[in-house]
Amino acid sequence: MASKDRILRQKQETRKNILDAACTIVKDEGWQGLSMRKIADKIEYTAPIIYEYFSNKDAILQELTGRGFVKLTIELEKAKNKSDNPEEQLEAMWMAYWDYAFTDTDMYQLMFGVQMTCCNERCSASEAPYKLFIAVIAEIMKDSKPTEEIIKQKYFTFFSVIHGLISINIINKSETLETINTQILKDAIGGIIKSIR
Repeated sequence: MASKDRILRQKQETRKNILDAACTIVKDEGWQGLSMRKIADKIEYTAPIIYEYFSNKDAILQELTGRGFVKLTIELEKAKNKSDNPEEQLEAMWMAYWDYAFTDTDMYQLMFGVQMTCCNERCSASEAPYKLFIAVIAEIMKDSKPTEEIIKQKYFTFFSVIHGLISINIINKSETLETINTQILKDAIGGIIKSIR
């Protein structure tokens, strides 16, 4: 039994090493620099061993996308838990979303296809942030008894503005632009929250 546990641990560790190596390569060279061969070289394995764990580069990207959404969800939950007031929760969550995009920009680009192609397959972890936002928006709007469709529209209003600002900042890096966009972000969040009360 002990040897089975050890083998399982080794497999999990190798899988983690592959994913960590992919992240390191991306930080150094960008997503376009990622290849199965480079991952194998980084962890000092042969490429065929990498293929035992992941069928191709897209499978690695899919796994990393899931990791990114899990991490984003954790950040959103932390932000939400700072207040009991739904409006404050929503503002804090969108600010945490913004911060995540610039703390882990490479991952954000992968998750949402900013300046690159994101994974074609939808990962199940991508639903968690959406559900968190929807729940808080529904709470703010509960007195008007909105339909599910109206709540979704409000979410996509927020998402469109905030993701758009993030994308502009990622593509056109500039301190001036970032400062202006941060103020625009705060104004937009406040304005949309007022419109859904």
